[in-house]
Amino acid sequence: MSLAEEDCAPPEGLPALTAAEASALLAEVSDWTLADQALTRELLFPDFPEAIAFVDRLAEVVQAQDHHPDICISYRKVRLTYTTHKAGGLTRNDFIMATKTDRLQK
Repeated sequence: MSLAEEDCAPPEGLPALTAAEASALLAEVSDWTLADQALTRELLFPDFPEAIAFVDRLAEVVQAQDHHPDICISYRKVRLTYTTHKAGGLTRNDFIMATKTDRLQK
């Protein structure tokens, strides 16, 4: 089963990934970067309405998974950051959501 087909687990008691575990999962989300216990990606859209439309589609997915990114919108640029605050770092949930986010762009 691919990460995109998985559902997020409840964050309570979910352990943070080790650096090696996070690096291994990063290979499955090649357009994302690891920094400061977070998974980040910047997306560029043709214009502001398309950026907002993407965020609207993403909102439905993250709400259904109950795992929400930090979102920064700057005109046609959208910066997303996933981390699991309750775990104090990255968990498998963050990588699951990164793959689900990537599928929204296709």
